Amino acid sequence: MKKYILLLISIVLLGACELDMQPESDLTYNGFWDTEEAARAAHVGIYASYRGYANTLWQMGELRADVWGGNTIESPSGIDLIENNISTSIVHFNNWANFYGLLHYINDFIKNAPGVAFADEADKNHMLGQVYGLRAQIYYTMLKAWGDVPISTEPLLEIDLEALKKGRAPKAEVMQQVKNDLAKSLEYFGNDNSMWLGKNTYWSKAATLTLKGDVYLWSGKVLGGGSADFTEAKSALNQIAGFNLVDYASLWGQDNENNEEFIFTFDYQQDQAGNFYASFTGRAVDLAGLFDDSGNSVGDLVVNGASRFGPSDKLLLALDDPKDARRNTFIRLYDDGAEHFPYVAGDERYKGAVLNKFLGIVGDDGLRKNYNNVPLYRYADVLLLLAEAKNNLNEDPSAEINAVRERAYGADFAAYSYSNGTQEENTQAILNERLKEFVGEGKRWWDLVRAGDGIVFDEVPTLNAAEAYKIYYSISQGMLANDSELTQTEGYK
Repeated sequence: MKKYILLLISIVLLGACELDMQPESDLTYNGFWDTEEAARAAHVGIYASYRGYANTLWQMGELRADVWGGNTIESPSGIDLIENNISTSIVHFNNWANFYGLLHYINDFIKNAPGVAFADEADKNHMLGQVYGLRAQIYYTMLKAWGDVPISTEPLLEIDLEALKKGRAPKAEVMQQVKNDLAKSLEYFGNDNSMWLGKNTYWSKAATLTLKGDVYLWSGKVLGGGSADFTEAKSALNQIAGFNLVDYASLWGQDNENNEEFIFTFDYQQDQAGNFYASFTGRAVDLAGLFDDSGNSVGDLVVNGASRFGPSDKLLLALDDPKDARRNTFIRLYDDGAEHFPYVAGDERYKGAVLNKFLGIVGDDGLRKNYNNVPLYRYADVLLLLAEAKNNLNEDPSAEINAVRERAYGADFAAYSYSNGTQEENTQAILNERLKEFVGEGKRWWDLVRAGDGIVFDEVPTLNAAEAYKIYYSISQGMLANDSELTQTEGYK
């Protein structure tokens, strides 16, 4: 087994070409792919690598929107992204965010695993369904982030710098690659709706169907596919079964990770890896003299992180209804011990907030542990994506909107029930629901762009329509210098 672990990490990094990894892979040598045990080891290695991109996915999907940029107790992080400072000299996620390194492992699996004999071929098919789904998700993220990107579907087997150079494929081609991978994933899953090892920390047919709904909505709205794509999205989302909304208070925390709502989550465990949400809390010394908005001291709240990301006034105002269970997404911090409700933007006594969603647990050593699993997709996402698909087809999305609202408002739901409106009214209602529902889950930026009709420019104060090219990231001068096949993202000078 030790041999297989060493083979999984035997990647040679070369700086000369701008695919972030140009490995000569030992995975295809020394008989690695001769056994089922090896294929299973490679499969586990892919997930360990994929987890390392969770923070990148969150930053890409949320920081550029309208939800962060408020008060922090310590110096804030991510300011350039929050303010949409992007140029040829301010380049974010350089070297394609290193996604091609992960794609190498995935491509190697897709190429070689089909030839490995398994005691149960259904296991191999499930693994291939998972890995094709993961590749679709990665290319979809890259498409949303940069538009045109190089497509690489073969493992990199030799060090040939000229052969490794690749131009940027047009968005339509990248989208087709994503759709092809979705189709292959569903082909391999077939009628198998099971969760691998019974865990939501592995990709599944339900995850692929959710991603397909997401992808076809983007394709229909952003890339002009129209009703045909919206219909395909609706069909995929309607096929998802076996998941349900659960009580919002029971949705979060390490004891609740196996709930019926989470479809796919990034797996964090002690002695393996912790998540990045400590940056949304603070230090004990910072909280010692502060109070929540009911006037209760928070000095006994165990934190051992940093206050680097503060919710915007817009977000706190949206989450200010005490009848909405999602108001508890944040613990609001004040310095005077008085009651502060409703929230008042610009109140000098307000100092910041602690994100309550992924707060972790306090261990026997008295320190907070950040091992919450973090969802990429959950059933609330399915419902609101389905509402979006219906609305884009001029159908009534109120049933799906109301399912999420009823969970949020409980006994008070009747006063918040939504009735079908115009397409524009429905779009805003869906966006508002997603804003409150998915804080900290990396959704808001993509939601605003996918909504189309210039909504992202209306909602994000740091971006205007004259800078529409900034929807996509720039690439670095180093990338251009090292690969003559590459061109700068359109619009950047």
